[in-house]
Amino acid sequence: MISARKIRALLQIPADNPELAQAQLRILTSQVPLLYFMLLTNVAAVSYTHFETAPRSLTVYGSGALCLICAVRLFQWMRTKERQLSADQIVRRLKETVALAGLVTVLFVASGIGLFPYGNAYAQGQLAFFLAITVIGCTFCLMQVRPAALVVALLGAAPAAVFLISTGRPTYVAIGVNMALVGAAMIQLVLTHSRDFANMINFQTELAKKHRETLRLAEENSRLANLDTLTDLPNRRRFFANLHEMLGLAAQSDKRFVVGVIDLDGFASVNDAFGHVTGDQVLIETGRRLRDVSDEAVLLARLGGDEFGVLIDGRLSEARIDAYGERICAALRAPFQVADVTVQIAGSIGFATYPEAGTSAELLFERADYALYHAKRRARGRPVIFSREHEIQIRQFASVEKCLRNGDLEKELSVNFQPIFDVTRGEVVAFEALARWNSSELGQVPPNIFVRVAERTDFITQLTQILLRKTLVCARSWPDDIRVSFNLSVRDIGSPEAIMKIIAIIQNSGVAPRRIDLEVTETALMRDFDKGCECLKALKALGANIALDDFGTGYSSLSYVHRLPLDKIKIDRSFIRDIETQPTCRDIVKTVIDLCRNLKLACVIEGMETKEQAQILCGLGGAMMQGYYFSKDMPADAVPGFLADAARARPICEPAAAAA
Repeated sequence: MISARKIRALLQIPADNPELAQAQLRILTSQVPLLYFMLLTNVAAVSYTHFETAPRSLTVYGSGALCLICAVRLFQWMRTKERQLSADQIVRRLKETVALAGLVTVLFVASGIGLFPYGNAYAQGQLAFFLAITVIGCTFCLMQVRPAALVVALLGAAPAAVFLISTGRPTYVAIGVNMALVGAAMIQLVLTHSRDFANMINFQTELAKKHRETLRLAEENSRLANLDTLTDLPNRRRFFANLHEMLGLAAQSDKRFVVGVIDLDGFASVNDAFGHVTGDQVLIETGRRLRDVSDEAVLLARLGGDEFGVLIDGRLSEARIDAYGERICAALRAPFQVADVTVQIAGSIGFATYPEAGTSAELLFERADYALYHAKRRARGRPVIFSREHEIQIRQFASVEKCLRNGDLEKELSVNFQPIFDVTRGEVVAFEALARWNSSELGQVPPNIFVRVAERTDFITQLTQILLRKTLVCARSWPDDIRVSFNLSVRDIGSPEAIMKIIAIIQNSGVAPRRIDLEVTETALMRDFDKGCECLKALKALGANIALDDFGTGYSSLSYVHRLPLDKIKIDRSFIRDIETQPTCRDIVKTVIDLCRNLKLACVIEGMETKEQAQILCGLGGAMMQGYYFSKDMPADAVPGFLADAARARPICEPAAAAA
């Protein structure tokens, strides 16, 4: 037995399923006009056949009222196609449809029953057909809306069947029984079809939701694939995609644009001193500052690490490019306040313009990166625009690289030596090895050229090994109290494999490791401090001494100096050049000398060119010095004679003065 609650549920429009309600309304909008057209046709046909026999109240006024109702509803449903309804409006429209379906069904059945007594056998047969076809047709037109279809089937088929059976005529009784059975079958069909229709709509709705979720996830994945999640700037992938898009547009419309690469100076020491969390906050703030100094014509990106990319869409003069670069540099020079820590860094920038610097994405980026490299070497914290001079340098470097790869380096490379003096004793204590290259094709190539090329092409480790072997062959013939100082590159101390080869060369050289000073620069260490520190510890464990070269020109952070296995610090020549006229230079040198004394490190002062400089440095406590004032570099075969002459030299600094 079906309970009253279940019956109510079957006859209700579900308000909690807007997708189903919308689908039902969409179906009704296309089918209900056909329903009313069918009703109009049936009413007109029945009225026509009974016009002469039935009262006008039924054939004219009653049928006219039914036709008017059908026409009005037909017009209303035609307008529904043109309107956008809310979920609540759709539910109300469906409820109205259920109510009107019941009312119209009752009126049509009553009209048919009312006309039945006035017709002959043929007319009564038509009415029986009218009742049956009206109920069946309306039920099928409303099949997707279960409450409406059930109301039509129950209020139409049941009364019509009862009426026909009540006539007592066998034919009509049979028709009535048939209508009752068909009505029951239609009710079952309505229940099954409406359930399947609801399941189909729910499945489509769920499928659409999953599709939308898939699209959302795809968009999110695309966004994440093209976004740097730390700074919310586009990432390297998006940067190069934008660069290729700009190239395509520029090729079509003769547009101009600018490619820039920004690198943070001193950022590595931030991570080392304060941790990666602080470093991340600095990167986030860097991204914000870059946005603040840029307009809508600038596309920014984080390329990785502390490197950022810039694309400027538009034709800009060199002056405007330089001005924009200066704004960026000024913004990055301002102190970063992160939690309770104040961080001071800077930024160097390289720019390349299309099409002057190149016409491909790879070439433009390479030229911008070269300008950045030039900025970091010559104009740290400033913008540099790739120029014709840089193009000449690149070609020169390409020629040098070619000769490095094809030359007989064992034969062409040699080593000169510059002495390091203990000025308080007037003795040579060491020689620094200086690389020289006499190319069979290019002739004498300055070390600042071929070493830079070798470092940029990963060729430097081979040069290091050749030069170190040659250096140690020379040092083996020197007195045991004379040390040799040899420079390692950033590639050497960043590669455990290279360090192992260096260790093997030292072990096979016949020179005691204690006589060897291996020099590294601050800048080289900052490329990868942890890896560099581990490599230096391996050299230290061998027995070699470690010297920090060019101290003061890089980051000079005590937070990492005390962590390095250092034996010696070399003060860069840039502080000595103006020491006679600049009190600040004297103060800096004095501070470093005192620092070395407190840390029990040896201190070598580079770049001595005059007697006055030497005397000032003696007064500041300097003891070991190196420079043209004492001697220029010399070939290996000149070292024995120089040592013999130096043995007769007098101290330049009196011990008392040096200690003052």
